[in-house]
Amino acid sequence: MKNGHAIETKNLTKKFGAFTALDSLNLKIENGAIHGLLGPNGAGKTTAIKILCGLLKPSGGEAHIFGNKVPDRSILPQIGYMPQETALYTELSVHHNLSLYGELYGMSRSAIAQREQELLQFIALEKWRNEPVSNLSGGMKHRVSLACSMIHEPKLLFLDEPTVGVDPELRASFWEYFDKLKATGITIVLTTHYMDEAQHCDKIGLLRQGRLIAGARRRRLRA
Repeated sequence: MKNGHAIETKNLTKKFGAFTALDSLNLKIENGAIHGLLGPNGAGKTTAIKILCGLLKPSGGEAHIFGNKVPDRSILPQIGYMPQETALYTELSVHHNLSLYGELYGMSRSAIAQREQELLQFIALEKWRNEPVSNLSGGMKHRVSLACSMIHEPKLLFLDEPTVGVDPELRASFWEYFDKLKATGITIVLTTHYMDEAQHCDKIGLLRQGRLIAGARRRRLRA
């Protein structure tokens, strides 16, 4: 985008009946940055991401991704989304889940095979490649879900609490990988409850009861 923003929202609002889940959210997220949405359960973080992914229709306001007003199907191949609850086919193997997601994004078999090998190494599940997802632990399922969201090498990656249920060592490796993704120009938007994870973000937005109550860049967080 000419203005350097991957995402821009203006008074983005979502109501469910009388309940306001998101209240006039205004965000500007720069290209190639890691932006964290920090807040407790019910703060509106997941609602915001679902609207930006085109999974929910806003009640008011608007959002733009790469200059295109959401929802816009043309930008979907550029977006990766890892939901809070794993969106996997548990009767299928890890391999078949990755292959399916790759095919849905129009990837060739050779491209899927190469990307699968890279991702299985990254999430440390090579030996579980042919195991049904139903046999995996919760943390392992979370890792597979992350890999599926990245199979097509999106330019914009939405991660809803990506490190929940992940052991500390793998959690640290996730952040190393996120930094590598950022270095290639990928924009990452993630939600978290952890203040220490916010330190890894270039900028954070603190949400409470559907409203953005504060925002800061990493240098201010360290001050």
